[in-house]
Amino acid sequence: MGGGAAGLSAALRAVTWLKRVTVITKRGLSDSTTSEAQGGIAVSLGEDDDTSLHAHDTLMAGAGLCEEEAVNVLVKEGVERVQDLLAAGAGFDRGEGHLLFSREAAHSRRRVVRSRGDATGREVQRVLAQEAVGHPNVQILEHTAARQLLIQDGACRGVVAVELRSGKPLVLTSPAVVIATGGAGQLYSRATNPEVATGDGIALALRAGSELMDMEFVQFHPTVLAMPGKPPFLISEAVRGEGAVLKNGQGEAFMARYHPDRELAPRDVVSRSIMAEMRTGGSDHVWLDLGEIKGVRLAERFPTIAENCRKFGVDITREPIPVAPAAHYLMGGIRTDLWGRTELSGILACGECACLGLHGANRLASNSILEGLVFGWRAGQGAAEANENNRPLGKGVWEVEEGFSRARGRAEQGRLKELRERLQELMWDKVGLARCRESLAEAEGVLAEICSSAKALTASWQGTELFNMAALAQTITRCALVREESRGAHFRTDFPLQDDSRWAKHSVIRLGGEEALEVILVPVGQGLPAGRRVEATRGEGVEY
Repeated sequence: MGGGAAGLSAALRAVTWLKRVTVITKRGLSDSTTSEAQGGIAVSLGEDDDTSLHAHDTLMAGAGLCEEEAVNVLVKEGVERVQDLLAAGAGFDRGEGHLLFSREAAHSRRRVVRSRGDATGREVQRVLAQEAVGHPNVQILEHTAARQLLIQDGACRGVVAVELRSGKPLVLTSPAVVIATGGAGQLYSRATNPEVATGDGIALALRAGSELMDMEFVQFHPTVLAMPGKPPFLISEAVRGEGAVLKNGQGEAFMARYHPDRELAPRDVVSRSIMAEMRTGGSDHVWLDLGEIKGVRLAERFPTIAENCRKFGVDITREPIPVAPAAHYLMGGIRTDLWGRTELSGILACGECACLGLHGANRLASNSILEGLVFGWRAGQGAAEANENNRPLGKGVWEVEEGFSRARGRAEQGRLKELRERLQELMWDKVGLARCRESLAEAEGVLAEICSSAKALTASWQGTELFNMAALAQTITRCALVREESRGAHFRTDFPLQDDSRWAKHSVIRLGGEEALEVILVPVGQGLPAGRRVEATRGEGVEY
């Protein structure tokens, strides 16, 4: 489920052993969060770099909540996965025959590889999609959404999917389902994510009985185009890595007042600093001044950003860009082990929709595509193992709901639009960059109403999407209410300090009796299930 870097990596790894792998995507194959990624892929391939340094930077960004085992897998196997991309023809930028590296916030080295300046995601998507489309044993179903996970005898046996253009339901039985549906940025009124990022796969897994972890940690990107009536467009952190400076309405560079690393401070720090300056100045944006960048042809180094800003009347070579924070990345997700497996047999997850404690409380810049490549590959391995070891599919008749209809009439369409916007504004205002007990409790009450209203509208896909969004909004809010401290991307004005004595723990949330949300706390170091075995390569097992 999902056709970005994680889903396609899983499919291409699984098909090494399996006769058939089907990939379903809610939109077209190119409409993924991967395609939107600008900055690049963090990987320790430079001469002055190594995996231990990359691991250290990842752990530091995670604010004490990373699972070190997961981090070590990422940085070590990430080198192999990027080399796989290069071997498959990925066109990463080079200078004098060598890869060019950028530096982004919280990195101690220039280690971010890129393509065409700021179009890395599109190049990764192109290479993986080309390989998947050309594989005879990979079937790709576009404009197809999963509506229900089929559970039998405590194991997942496939999905009920729906062709969104026709509304026709499809029953896809399988010994393994890999959820790779990306994040849920659309829960917020300002987001860098594409419209498809509504968290559908996470919501389905929750309802099927899977646990979610660290849902309170939502990363906000500091620099997103902020112009009235214009869509939020990401201004890559690589721009600040090259030397761009944030300035307030009085033209003052302000980041030195908030952090010694200034523009390259962790994203949560930069985002909150910008919001503070906006409140002080009574403005809805600050300015990102690229005129401070020296020795770089801006239109060549950042062609995607230059072109998009030009469409909105901003010439980045002559004037600063108005920017403000926006929701960007979900550190939490479906709780998995190192091979993408969940506690429910047959359900695996990878990429942004999954959580194995890799990012902790705050993701290090440009570790996201790397995560999709590394743990998508591993989830594909886990799916192949599940295919070999699971019992044969049951022969019972599946109870399949009808397919989707489109929202009927202007009244229903208007109601869905109203509820969606209400949810997004609520999450931005009450469960956004700054939170407190009162705002979170208020959000919980309103979200219960929205969820109830959305459940009555799930005959349409728009209604089901809203229902999924409301369910995830509830998990984020509940976990944020439970965590009475500030850590990484989670900031509580009523508990402004990080408290390791009480809160060096993951939040794990699941559906309990009568579908009530239950939260348990798991100490760091125990976020990954232990004592399980998976075949890493044929004939060679790996214990962890």
